[in-house]
Amino acid sequence: MSNQYLPQELIRKKRDGLVLSDAEIGFLVKGISDGSLTDVQLGAFAMAVFHQGMCMEERVSLTQHMMHSGEVLQWQDFKLGGPVVDKHSTGGVGDKVSLMLAPIVAACGGYVPMISGRGLGHTGGTLDKLESIPGYDVCPDNDKFRAVVKEIGCAIIGQTANLAPADQRFYAARDVTATVESIDLITASILSKKLASGLDALVIDIKTGNGAFASEYEMAKELGQSIADVANGAGVPTRCLISDMNQVLGHSVGNGVEVLECIEFLTNPKDADQRLLSLTLELAAQMLQLGGIELDLVSARKNVRQVLHAGQAAEVFANMVRALGGPIDLIENKNKHIAPMAIIKPVLSESSGYLSTIDSRAIGLNMINLKAGRTKSSDSIDLGVGLTEVAGIGQWVDVGEPLAYANVRDSDQFEFLQKNIPPLIQFSQGKPEEKPLIYEILEASK
Repeated sequence: MSNQYLPQELIRKKRDGLVLSDAEIGFLVKGISDGSLTDVQLGAFAMAVFHQGMCMEERVSLTQHMMHSGEVLQWQDFKLGGPVVDKHSTGGVGDKVSLMLAPIVAACGGYVPMISGRGLGHTGGTLDKLESIPGYDVCPDNDKFRAVVKEIGCAIIGQTANLAPADQRFYAARDVTATVESIDLITASILSKKLASGLDALVIDIKTGNGAFASEYEMAKELGQSIADVANGAGVPTRCLISDMNQVLGHSVGNGVEVLECIEFLTNPKDADQRLLSLTLELAAQMLQLGGIELDLVSARKNVRQVLHAGQAAEVFANMVRALGGPIDLIENKNKHIAPMAIIKPVLSESSGYLSTIDSRAIGLNMINLKAGRTKSSDSIDLGVGLTEVAGIGQWVDVGEPLAYANVRDSDQFEFLQKNIPPLIQFSQGKPEEKPLIYEILEASK
């Protein structure tokens, strides 16, 4: 580390609420990457930002320096036939949108290099779901990744060590210093990874509600506005949708069971869960319009629906799985490759009425108890266990009728769910008012 700056002086400057210059932020990010900024200093810097915040110029600077801390993918030489577009979700319970959305957008002429994460805490991870597909390589090298994107139109993989490495170390430090919930640092963390993929446009799904990281609407809105402003400031057109996460998205929670729901969605969309269908198609349409594939949202919405119902998106999904080492007949023989659990049994309701409230976060945490998720990044998980046919808000259920089906390995796991799931659901005798699926769409501030 050069003697141009002293880390402790920059930490002091931020601690006292002063603005750091682009050069000073670049110096700190270099120190995060090469290890010359110690863990103690990194934790102190994170805490200073947590308490004092950053102005917009600092957020853009931090994002861009973290983005350039490793390789930034370039697509110009590949002569792709369309724009490079992507979607990121802040995570929820049963959020499997990426698995259908990337093939839908690819079938419409977009190129989607989607770099996804593992689940941590109560929300599931796209990568864990994909690992329930035998042979699927979630960590190909960059050459293979780019070749699959060019050939198939999309590839969903995990973050490589070469993309935004500063973020990996910074996030680990935030995780153990209680500084995760900083809008400034969340913005830089999400965008440094996404923008390193060399995007032409980006759409973000900010979840809000009891199953979301941003449970309070104001935080979701502040985060969405920050991401839209910083990404656009970094030169990538970005739009943020704030969507509801007060109930499970789709009919299933788990890993293998969610992949099975995705295959069913792609091959039989007319029977798909309506909330999952609406959100997936709207996010895809926004990507097409923002990326310039379609001039307006009306034609974009028509296009995404068409490729889904014509089976083109299912074909792209099958090709992506094959190209990344998975079974060539996954769609035709899904139950052979993702075997059902030994026990599939209904979790029965102890009350009658319309479902009015579902504690989605607690459902996610119960699944972690059965090892369907993890509490720390080193945990191994059970890709098979899950819930299917989960009831939704506004549905009438009688005493003794199923709230969901437990897909488990033994009777102890079933008894655990039968004991713990019913108390998480409240009933009313009148049908509850339906919440909007998408509350608001945020563009960059003018």
